[in-house]
Amino acid sequence: MYELVVNDVFAGAHSLRDYDGECEKLHGHNWRVEVTLQCEELDGLGMVFDFKEVKSILREVLAHFDHSHLNELKEFSIENPTTENVSRILFSKIGEMLPPKISVAKVKTWESDNCAAAYYI
Repeated sequence: MYELVVNDVFAGAHSLRDYDGECEKLHGHNWRVEVTLQCEELDGLGMVFDFKEVKSILREVLAHFDHSHLNELKEFSIENPTTENVSRILFSKIGEMLPPKISVAKVKTWESDNCAAAYYI
């Protein structure tokens, strides 16, 4: 199995509904996202997927979240925009944009330098 990893960032604000603590207040983060893709065979050039294309997909997905109030997005109309849920939703959205033989192995999202959550199957 081969893996390819790319990173990018977005800025976004959120608050946690029904949370008893500081994070129930509106606050923002400079979120960092690490995406790991995988495939069983390399393409004819010896690559999992062109880094340029992967970065383009990631930027397109993150543009929806960048400089937004996450709670106001349809993805978080019911569930809290926790780091865990952000990772899961990004995993799904990125996966929908990949060629069939490439899959998302993991999405890890940092809300700070010291706090991250990941979603993987």
